[in-house]
Amino acid sequence: MAPLIALVAGTALARLAGLAGVAPLDGWHPALRVGLALMFTLTGVAHFTGRRADLVAMVPPALPRPDLLVTLTGALELLGAAALLVPATARWAAAGLALLMLAMFPANVSAARRGLTLAGRPVTPLATRTVLQVVFVAAAVAISFGA
Repeated sequence: MAPLIALVAGTALARLAGLAGVAPLDGWHPALRVGLALMFTLTGVAHFTGRRADLVAMVPPALPRPDLLVTLTGALELLGAAALLVPATARWAAAGLALLMLAMFPANVSAARRGLTLAGRPVTPLATRTVLQVVFVAAAVAISFGA
């Protein structure tokens, strides 16, 4: 749920800042970029901190070098988050992040089916995770195709 909270709260706060006169955040599109960047910063950092072992365990067993895959996806999330904040690169970053989320979704499916935990709690149930994934991908697609 933390990624959803980061997305919603980050977007709302950025939109409020835009309404308060912060010109670069004036509009839903730039506010959504900030919210999505916050979300990917949160999830990207997790690839390198206390939840790393859980994320490595989530990689489907058939894939090689789960530790390297977690490092690579974490780095891509952090780079994408930074690129979302630069108007010239935001659309490409959002498209790349949408593709990355689709590529990583099988890890969430595998983790749910194997009954894994994340930070000591069961991973998000598959139905809920699927809905969240649709929301996250839709936000990225909205940035990719938005004004």
